[in-house]
Amino acid sequence: MTVDREYCMSSFLTYRVIADPERCFAEGLPPRKFPFPQKRLPVKDSSTLKSELERATRDACKDGKAALALSGGIDSAILAKFMPKGSTAYTFRCVVPGQQVTDESPAAARFAEECGLIHKVVDITWEDMLALTPALMKRRGAPIHSIEVQICKAAMQAKQDGFERLIFGETADVNYGGQDGLLSQDWLAGDFIERYTYVKPWKALTHPRLALEGFAPFIRDGHIDPHTFNSTFYIRESTTSYFNACGLADCEAVIPFLGTYLAVPLDYARVRGGESKYLVREVFKSLYPDFVAPPKLPMPRATNEWFKDWKGPVRPEFLPHCTDNMTGDQKWLVYCLEMFLNLLDSGFEGVQNGVL
Repeated sequence: MTVDREYCMSSFLTYRVIADPERCFAEGLPPRKFPFPQKRLPVKDSSTLKSELERATRDACKDGKAALALSGGIDSAILAKFMPKGSTAYTFRCVVPGQQVTDESPAAARFAEECGLIHKVVDITWEDMLALTPALMKRRGAPIHSIEVQICKAAMQAKQDGFERLIFGETADVNYGGQDGLLSQDWLAGDFIERYTYVKPWKALTHPRLALEGFAPFIRDGHIDPHTFNSTFYIRESTTSYFNACGLADCEAVIPFLGTYLAVPLDYARVRGGESKYLVREVFKSLYPDFVAPPKLPMPRATNEWFKDWKGPVRPEFLPHCTDNMTGDQKWLVYCLEMFLNLLDSGFEGVQNGVL
């Protein structure tokens, strides 16, 4: 494995992951590889998807040692219908004193009540971000996505409550056409790369690199098909956060949607006509005929509030004022990368398997 810090910095800002598996930030700290199912069920219709999600969820609950991560969205709500009555469901809620932030717990509570589940809310604070991020980065061998802290804290709570597994609705979007912004048009390769990149390295780093390894395999005739990219490359990046966070908590991450894939061409006309992840919506409607599907929201994280007054990075690897016009999520990636570099320089002193 080749140590290439400059490449890894640019790759993380581009994809939130190190795209080239043969490069790493430091000797003895390779990016951790996470499991990906070798056999996945091909899905052509919503009835097949529904049956497989029910099978996978009930199988994970056979010994009574599984709980559900329940958001206010339709993906985890579907899985809630397959949990045994009296099971526990956890909802993440970011807390910023004196400020109102996105709170999915009321919507999640409604699904929990409908399904006869015990509903618990796990509050996430900035202090949690500071406490858990170093250990998560050390375990992963790279900086992390902001959602990993809330996943980890919920998994730790589930473990403390006696559960061995936490079930998530992740990968429904990337598998079945839920990323409607990325799916909104036929993309020229350069335009897609511009649209997808989380933080453009040349706007943040003093020595940026073009880390195109993640995009290159998907370029055909000058275009990138967004669904193929999502369901092949992005799906691995998105699940990494769940496996890493739950791994630190010694709690297995179970992702029923990940055991399936869309075996027919995605109907772009339906997605672009307002029916994102139409098969998943059909499953939801069959299970909740009297519910209106809630709008899609990203996993709550209070990055805009937490970084409102942050002045930006100070290390020489970063351009001065590079975060001035960034969103909170983008600022987190830069902040987290700078923290990771500081920890690298200190040899991760004081970072154990739990917290800093």
